[in-house]
Amino acid sequence: MFDLILTQSLNGLASASSLFLVASGLSIIFGVTRIVNFAHGSLYMLGAYLAVTLVNALGPASGLGFWGGVLLAALLVGLVGLVIEVTVLRRIYQAPELFQLLATFGIVLMIQDIALASWGAEDRLGPRAPGFKSFVILFGNRFPTYELLLIAIGPVVLALLWLLFQKTRWGVLVRAATQDREMVGALGVNQRLLFTSVFAFGAGLAGLGGALQLPREAVTLHMDLAMISEAFVVVVVGGLGSVGGAYLAAVLIGILHAFGILIFPKITLVLVFLVMAVVLVIKPYGLLGRRPVGQTRGPTAEPLLTPADRATKLAGLVALLLLVIAPLVTPDYLLLTLTELVIFALFAASLHFMMGPGGMASFGHAAYFGLGAYGAALAVKWLGAPMEPALVFAPFLAGIAGLVFGWFCVRLSGVYLAMLTLAFAQIAWATAFQWVDLTGGDNGILGVWPSGWAVSKTAFYYLALMACGVAVLALRFAIFSPLGYALRAARDNPLRAEAIGIDVMRVQWVAFTVAAFAAGIAGALFAFFKGSVFPTYMAIPRSVDALLMVLLGGVQTVSGPIVGAFAYAGLSEQLTKLTMYWRFALGLAIVLLVVLFPRGLVGGFLALRERRLATEGA
Repeated sequence: MFDLILTQSLNGLASASSLFLVASGLSIIFGVTRIVNFAHGSLYMLGAYLAVTLVNALGPASGLGFWGGVLLAALLVGLVGLVIEVTVLRRIYQAPELFQLLATFGIVLMIQDIALASWGAEDRLGPRAPGFKSFVILFGNRFPTYELLLIAIGPVVLALLWLLFQKTRWGVLVRAATQDREMVGALGVNQRLLFTSVFAFGAGLAGLGGALQLPREAVTLHMDLAMISEAFVVVVVGGLGSVGGAYLAAVLIGILHAFGILIFPKITLVLVFLVMAVVLVIKPYGLLGRRPVGQTRGPTAEPLLTPADRATKLAGLVALLLLVIAPLVTPDYLLLTLTELVIFALFAASLHFMMGPGGMASFGHAAYFGLGAYGAALAVKWLGAPMEPALVFAPFLAGIAGLVFGWFCVRLSGVYLAMLTLAFAQIAWATAFQWVDLTGGDNGILGVWPSGWAVSKTAFYYLALMACGVAVLALRFAIFSPLGYALRAARDNPLRAEAIGIDVMRVQWVAFTVAAFAAGIAGALFAFFKGSVFPTYMAIPRSVDALLMVLLGGVQTVSGPIVGAFAYAGLSEQLTKLTMYWRFALGLAIVLLVVLFPRGLVGGFLALRERRLATEGA
């Protein structure tokens, strides 16, 4: 028994060291620049691919060739990070922080297709490290010497980072910027140079983490998303900006992974997210994190949400009329696309209700979309209900989940709130994936068909258009109701809102529940549209899609999520038909749109119109 505990502990520590290298870079980048860098996992993947190429070119049999290739790969990834910061991120530091997240997701898509074009779709196997190809005997069990090396690398890197941040001027500036970067700028520090160096340094750590994986696992095109989710969990659990916290969290999660497979095999998929949820509920800023002192941009920098003027209402009416007459002039395949776009518009609008007026970003909004879909499917399969009552039942299931999850989430703010929503979404996804008797597991639930009168493509399109249109108008009415104004007050200045009698937490909780209910309507319609439901409906990529739709259209505009949904989903579908490298094209389009329209498509259009009117008035 003791030998099993020791072996699993060592396996957990080896995984923790690898995870720490990536998470420490992510934590340092966020601590200084406040960028939620989705591309960090892609830099990890790029480090692994570059290491495979360089090690084989330099000679994998020699220690100099292997370790030289690993270090050179890390340096090259650091250089790639420098280029990303200078060419893209530097241009949008004054944009709302979530738009920087949108830009980094565009970079993720671009790097995926660059790796595909450069190394192909096949997995790459790296060589073993010279001098560490054997094993040692520990209490009668064999344990690889390379794993022992990784266990040692983690504390060594932690010690080197401590020396760097405590004993060098650059490190002191990084620590100061992590605590209050506004004050650092006021003292005359070149923030542009500091941000660039920090991003390149963090990218280099991610590249090093990827390069060191060569002897342990195959290099694949999917290792980026697998790593970034766990790295985010480590950073949030440890405390944003805390390198020591990142190491502590990495060890905690590595050990839990190692023993969870043996003790709780059925919850292994969601174990790290359960840990994150528990930690954030108990310690809202992570194990070693602290409340940030300064902010470069506060919520008051956001433009006000205002009711639509006459021209905007006329444009909306024209768009609605075009959607009404669309079945008369479009072929069937375009009508199917329009049906999907209409459903996604409601999905995005429901998330916007939290993010825009409420200022509550969610990385797990797909949970309520998926629960709405499962609610409809379960009503059909287990209750024998037809489509109509199933559509009524489904959003209440999503709304109840929003009521429960929201009670915990609204006690947090910023990235911590967003990550807790992700944790709950992963718990919901794992439940659907593993509760095979009820949900069918990864086989899903099939045969979720609409009633006879709605079987035709045209009839179901009009059903979706009517249901989504009414729901979107209801959300718009709520935005400009007393609830919406109280929600904006709570977003802009919680202390002042509390002082004038607004129960901030309760208002946000109501908004969270309303958003979940609306997303459930979209999910239920999507289930009948597809005729089936799968756990992927509530997986991370679906949540990212909703987030991108809202950000692309513009957070602080009412019509932004609708325009963003049509733009993002429509562009994705067309690009997949045009080129096999559609991810690169879509990512490039997203990056260009963020750089050119840092307030989103609708926000950018409104800003241009305001500027033109001001010029004419002058």
